[in-house]
Amino acid sequence: MGRSGIVLAIVLIGCVFATSVAKKRSNKLETVIGIDLGTRYSCVGVYKNDHVEIIANDQGNRITPSWVAFTDSERLIGEAAKNQAAVNAERTVFDVKRLIGRKFEYEEVQRYMKLVPYKIVNQDGKPYIQVKIKDGETKVFSPEEISAMILTKMKETAEAFLGKKVKDAVVIVPSK
Repeated sequence: MGRSGIVLAIVLIGCVFATSVAKKRSNKLETVIGIDLGTRYSCVGVYKNDHVEIIANDQGNRITPSWVAFTDSERLIGEAAKNQAAVNAERTVFDVKRLIGRKFEYEEVQRYMKLVPYKIVNQDGKPYIQVKIKDGETKVFSPEEISAMILTKMKETAEAFLGKKVKDAVVIVPSK
């Protein structure tokens, strides 16, 4: 089973779990989405009409790059971030899931720092990402904050598809 098959299976499990929770607590939950926050790609699905639907992003793809980029005028997430990486490498962040829960001095963090074009700095013993945002202002983000930006994008993708706000989600963060 390839990567996309594994991702689909994980999202399916998340959506089925979310549906069973929603049925048990139907007076509290409305539509529940399932989000797979992946190292390289993320996806979102919803259990609808007796099957799981993996939702396509604004580019028509069912997986979205787990990339965030900052330009002088905006923050880009997903396809848009990845597509401009060649001309904006130091301000384009990807694979941050590898940094979650790690300490800055860990060997794998030190090795990883040499592989990415963006700057990873030590803040309170943890790895943080330092990037220039609009107007040359420098800001430091935790890996969790960058991941939250990706999760928000996935939620917005689901809301656009469903035509309504989503309040409940099951988020899975698989690792090797």
